[in-house]
Amino acid sequence: MNSPVIKVALCDDHRMLRDALAGVLAAEPGFEVVGSASDGVAVIELVRDQAPDVLVLDISMPGMSGIEVAKRLRAMKLPVRILALSAYTDRGFVQEMLRAGAAGYITKEGAAPELIRAIRQVAAGNSYLSADITRVLANVAVADARRTAPPISVLGAREQQVLRLIAEGRRSADIAQAMNITVATVEVHRRNIMHKLDLHTVADLTRYALREGMTQL
Repeated sequence: MNSPVIKVALCDDHRMLRDALAGVLAAEPGFEVVGSASDGVAVIELVRDQAPDVLVLDISMPGMSGIEVAKRLRAMKLPVRILALSAYTDRGFVQEMLRAGAAGYITKEGAAPELIRAIRQVAAGNSYLSADITRVLANVAVADARRTAPPISVLGAREQQVLRLIAEGRRSADIAQAMNITVATVEVHRRNIMHKLDLHTVADLTRYALREGMTQL
């Protein structure tokens, strides 16, 4: 049985880059580019009209930044997965984009195969960070280590396993299957982990797991 086609929308203010990305995806089986846009306002309409599975989104654009686009799409509860594609590796941009709802972040210096891998991972419900972005988050984790945080020992063995899988970008359903528990039990563990560690987002949990050496992403 053939895999479902992944519908992709592209948003970047440089037409040559959009055309190049569209060409890369057109040459790869299993992808369909459903549209492209050069600014944030237009891409929101594109996502609403074409319902892509993945939006490849630049950060720096005229009128509305990619971060604001991600926030608005999340507020609209549109089921699109966002992959940030940016020239920026500054920790502030990375953190803000992930907080805004991006499931992945890669840089424009990456090669076409990484773009393909990233889109497939994001479309499957996973996270994807390029190596240079992983280093950025690792540096953040080292900086965070200077602050007082509860030790990993406050979590039970099952909670530690759930935390590691969350930090690896696994969905609740995947975690439930891997641990042979229900999705509801996974969500209970997630809430307990956040309470015990006084952390409130998946990004915070990921940084904590990195700092504790539980995952290397």
